[in-house]
Amino acid sequence: MKNGILNWNVDPVIFWITDSFPLKYYGALFACGLLLGFYIVRNIYKKENLSLDNLDTLLIYVIVGTVLGARLGHCLFYEPEYFFKHPIEILLPIQKIKGVYQFVGYQGLASHGGSIGVIAAMILYCRRYKVQFLGLLDKMAVAVPVTGAFIRMGNFMNSEIYGKPTNGNWGVVFERDDLIPRHPTQLYEAFAYVAIFIVLFYMYKSEKIRNAQGLIFGSFLTLLFSARFIIEFFKENQEAFENNMLINMGQILSIPFIVIGLVLIIWKSKERRVLNFHKTVLF
Repeated sequence: MKNGILNWNVDPVIFWITDSFPLKYYGALFACGLLLGFYIVRNIYKKENLSLDNLDTLLIYVIVGTVLGARLGHCLFYEPEYFFKHPIEILLPIQKIKGVYQFVGYQGLASHGGSIGVIAAMILYCRRYKVQFLGLLDKMAVAVPVTGAFIRMGNFMNSEIYGKPTNGNWGVVFERDDLIPRHPTQLYEAFAYVAIFIVLFYMYKSEKIRNAQGLIFGSFLTLLFSARFIIEFFKENQEAFENNMLINMGQILSIPFIVIGLVLIIWKSKERRVLNFHKTVLF
């Protein structure tokens, strides 16, 4: 680092398992984030003396919902024209290069789609195993920001989803793309998610908050997607069509989540004592 500027040129591949199959930091951090999130949920179950039966199945639902939702979200929200012409590339981590399909990993995952995918997976899980829906979402909400922080660190290792240029006196130069100091928005999001985890964990420790099922989840939606909305102002647009928009696609997709979160907070904060405690936690 020199004069507040960090030059970043890390190879996103940790090592090659085979000549055509790499192990990348992004995939490794994504997996570690999911496992750490699962560990947090498991500990919550233990502290509440809940049965751990089918908890491993919950992890499978979460993984499938996250990856499938994130992939479909990217394809539909950001590059629908391309993927409608190449539908096989939507679900398979391949791409046609010089007329031959090659393994490239999933080149595009949208966090908003991942959020929708996880919620859909939770609905199916709760119906299948007769679990209280909002109660489960509250538990998941505590863990998800940690997983999100790991994923954004993976984006940083990939030198992707970075920010707009800074004034040149500070920032990160992602040398794999250009030599311009930029906002490290991946790190902004990662740090924001860790802070949100701390807030939600503190809320979870209150029995009154836990009993108002849906309050933690509503707070999660409001805090996380508000942070995402703000950080998007410093982030480069992912696709060219966003350049002519007042706010970008990430911000547009964040608004419904924020609104749903606020509705849940208001709905679940009817009791004055709960509402007052909730205000002290958030504000």
